Amino acid sequence: MNKLIGETSPYLLQHAHNPVEWYPWGTEALNKAVQENKPILVSIGYAACHWCHVMERESFEDQDTARIMNEHFINIKIDREERPDLDHIYMDAVQAMTGAGGWPLNVFLTPDRKPFYGGTYFPPVQAYNRPSWKDVLLSISDAFTNKRDEIEGQADNLTQHLEQASQFGIQGGLDLKLPVEELFTKAQADTICENILKQADTTWGGFGRAPKFPQTFTISWLLRYHHYTKQEKALEQALLSLDKMLQGGIYDQLGGGFARYSTDEKWLAPHFEKMLYDNALLVDVLCDAYQMTKNEVYANTIKETLEFISREMTSAEGGFYAALDADSEGVEGKFYTWSAAEIRQVLGEHADVFCAFYDVSEHGNWEETNILWIQQPLEQFAAERGYNAAELGATLKACREKLLEVRAGRIRPGLDDKILLGWNALMAHAYCRAFAVLGEEGYREAAIRNIKFCMHHFRIKEGAPAFYHTWKDGTAKYPAFLDDYAYLIRALIALGEITGDLDHLYSARELTTFVTTRFSDDSGKYYYYTIDDQNDVIVRKKEVYDGATPSGNGIMVQNLWALSVVFGDKQLMEKAIGAVSGLAQTAVRYPTSFGVWASQLLQFVEGTAEIAVVGKDYRERMADAGKWFIPYRVLVGAEKNKEDIPLLTDRYRENDTLVYLCKDYHCIKPVFYISEIINLI
Repeated sequence: MNKLIGETSPYLLQHAHNPVEWYPWGTEALNKAVQENKPILVSIGYAACHWCHVMERESFEDQDTARIMNEHFINIKIDREERPDLDHIYMDAVQAMTGAGGWPLNVFLTPDRKPFYGGTYFPPVQAYNRPSWKDVLLSISDAFTNKRDEIEGQADNLTQHLEQASQFGIQGGLDLKLPVEELFTKAQADTICENILKQADTTWGGFGRAPKFPQTFTISWLLRYHHYTKQEKALEQALLSLDKMLQGGIYDQLGGGFARYSTDEKWLAPHFEKMLYDNALLVDVLCDAYQMTKNEVYANTIKETLEFISREMTSAEGGFYAALDADSEGVEGKFYTWSAAEIRQVLGEHADVFCAFYDVSEHGNWEETNILWIQQPLEQFAAERGYNAAELGATLKACREKLLEVRAGRIRPGLDDKILLGWNALMAHAYCRAFAVLGEEGYREAAIRNIKFCMHHFRIKEGAPAFYHTWKDGTAKYPAFLDDYAYLIRALIALGEITGDLDHLYSARELTTFVTTRFSDDSGKYYYYTIDDQNDVIVRKKEVYDGATPSGNGIMVQNLWALSVVFGDKQLMEKAIGAVSGLAQTAVRYPTSFGVWASQLLQFVEGTAEIAVVGKDYRERMADAGKWFIPYRVLVGAEKNKEDIPLLTDRYRENDTLVYLCKDYHCIKPVFYISEIINLI
């Protein structure tokens, strides 16, 4: 009997009516495997995953295939977004076995949960140099029965490999004998830049070959490096990457928001799923770019993306949904693509110029249909064809609105409406940044509302710092992971900056203490992904790689450093320095995979601007900081002195609102406005 019908995950519910006897991960399924001495098949995916849907249609809905699975295996379905801890463990195992990974992830375990074989998508018949799913099932079942010793040995070796992979940083304590300026050097930062630019696509932007992911951490790093060094190639590659994405099909030219990645080098054809975290991270880096350049294209893209989030990804309670599917009506991208005939019918006399601008043709630019994308910037397009750029822009805007209205009547892609703590915190942070940069009050209100939602609905026990990971339909479950806490702490720090409310900083410090107590490894340098009393995983992993989302360890280091400055906490400072020193060589060598770490290293090299504002108008003065690109700074304020915050101690002067700047262990004479100290920063 299929046991998924009682779950809240949209992905699990998609499989609730399969003939496969699926179980959710839990004691019932795991105990049954032991009792019946059967191998466990764990199949991991997510609601917006195209190939997950394909394998479901081809295999999991097939009665004969289901019969084999039910007879020989205990079958467990996992939503990787609900249980990223399990996904990380078993993805690492499959990558160790096969050299590749992805979703759907299908991995076979012994009854004691140890992996021994796995892969990703398997076709229903042998194809693509892959065996058929039925052949895999029957072969695994036969081997489990007749070659059990070999399977147990393989499982033990793999598990040992997974355990060893998380042992880095255990030997030795923190070595802080060298001063920070010797631990982290400008030469390292220069090498990071060189290594990033070696991978740069200088024609289409981005880094590496297709498929291309946004790599926002890398773009952000280049903007920061240019800010300090004025290295033009760093700025050019960062802005080229953003510009080409904004012009490409990876950006929804009608409705705003970004798809997860591009399947080609030109950013034309995306994998059409829209993930909350990608949009949050892209808003962050677009805020950086706008502060630096004042290019209104970046400001407009921030606005359009957040309009999309508000319109399609925000719950009535103020939480943000996880994702939109790539497919509608069983076809990838159908909701977003157009035929030339459809566009002519909707736009009439304006169709020709619209089609020319967005590369729409009779035969299509992708799989016999058209993805809207921009091959030339508006000003260049208009100049070459004799149009007035402003008038053309208005015409195209009116055309987009008409097409968006028509598109709204189509069958929509599926919505993954679960609400994840960490991803919500990423988007709350993006709203904070957008408010700081653009000053739209609605952005601040959205951030405040979301953080209130998270602090209330995800908290395990009122007043305690422990949180759940996921929430849907009034139910929160699964203990929060390191990423959840790290992103939430970062969002609280950002919220404190745009509200001037120090309570957010106190909450951030409380959560940091909790994380350090419950997640730290034996070295004191790094954090495990799972909390110390979670016992349903075979290993406690440590994640330091910055992938589609930043590593929890990397973000925690940034949090530790910011809070150490705010509260004058030497222990937090030493923990941050120790963690980065342990990974500095790795970050220098592989900066596109360790972008958050590379950013913190650059901050250690360039120093942190400590800005304190004290006086009755402190909130307005703090808001002024958003007008400038100040990449590495701590910003705090209060109406009167705060004795427990060194930056706000002995600062108050009656009838004045004063701005203080401290850096590298000294402070300058106070001024009345942040604009007066920008050149010094």
